[in-house]
Amino acid sequence: MALPSKNTCVDQLTMESTLNLFDSFWQAGFESACHINRNGQRLDMAAMTQHDQNLQSDYSRLRPFGIRTIREGIPWHIVDVCPGFDFSPLASRVKAAQEAGLQVIWSLFHFGWPDDLDLLSSRFIDRFVRYSKAVARFIRETSDRVPFYVPVNEISFLSWAAGEKGCIYPFGHDCASAIKRQLVRAAIASINAIWEEDPRARIIHTDPLIQIVAPFSQPDLAQEAARQSQSRTEAWDMIAGYQCPELGGHPSYLDILGVNFYHGNQWEVGGDRLRWEDLPRDSRWKPLSGLLEDLFKHYKRPLFVAETSHFGSGRVPWIREVTLEVLQARRLGVPVEGICIYPIVDRPDWEDLQHWHNSGLWNLRANGSGRLERVLQEDYAAEILRLQDSM
Repeated sequence: MALPSKNTCVDQLTMESTLNLFDSFWQAGFESACHINRNGQRLDMAAMTQHDQNLQSDYSRLRPFGIRTIREGIPWHIVDVCPGFDFSPLASRVKAAQEAGLQVIWSLFHFGWPDDLDLLSSRFIDRFVRYSKAVARFIRETSDRVPFYVPVNEISFLSWAAGEKGCIYPFGHDCASAIKRQLVRAAIASINAIWEEDPRARIIHTDPLIQIVAPFSQPDLAQEAARQSQSRTEAWDMIAGYQCPELGGHPSYLDILGVNFYHGNQWEVGGDRLRWEDLPRDSRWKPLSGLLEDLFKHYKRPLFVAETSHFGSGRVPWIREVTLEVLQARRLGVPVEGICIYPIVDRPDWEDLQHWHNSGLWNLRANGSGRLERVLQEDYAAEILRLQDSM
């Protein structure tokens, strides 16, 4: 894809190559969070799940499921050893993926950044540009494939978690808007740096696909619920220049949309989630197909489910429903390019590292030597294979 200009016909640019953007419809995501949690611990999920030690075997396990596209994170805080770079974590992932014949969607910034950077400083963006450019150059020189990048993973979630909820460093409670604007600036600057190195690169923006509703007992909160729901697209509107044009946004920066959808993505104003598992289901729950259709009507961009999973016994009915809803969205004309099971390998809780979510296709079980064995969740695997055969 050539570097878009300000005169590019965006709809033509983004829709020409819809459907079959990726090597496989079914995809696997490896948990890559590397932020500082509220306990002051620097996380590195690739290390905590021992994925960084099991790249080849983790990748080869995907073959029976026809998964040829994966999501991987690059640990910015490890790679960027200013004034230079240590590309060994990236090089090992590139090599293992190439040997396994996998297409990789690379996340450049998955919640964590180098310790010496202030998130809201101009220096932060300068360093992110330098890092983005170096990564794009490294990947261009080591692969002839068209690369896919997520510059900043989940801008909306990160700005809320770090600037309102206070559960991710810098643990703010009144600076979510400032953080969101800064992350949008960083994403735009990163895209320009990537395209300078490799004009073919495709850009993906991920964020949770949410819906907030008024409590039954407080219908007067319907307008507030709608306002909060609209926040799901605020970062994308900024990147596209539809909001806050002073940030430098433009429609050409909005290439592919990745929606993250979990069982807790719909809730009441005030906090209680809508229980998708109840029968009959809450009438306020909006089917995923409808949410995807609304998003496509707004942006006219190809999209995919960039993260989805459940935990425990809920994994099977959840993946069945997500798949059927995606198929329904496609019947409605929405170009949904894939479903990424995330995480494909289980992960510990960000706050309680002794608690495992049991949310992967493979659970993790420690053996006597301290290694985490991959244990296939048989019923989940059988359902995924069944769904693949029925599509």
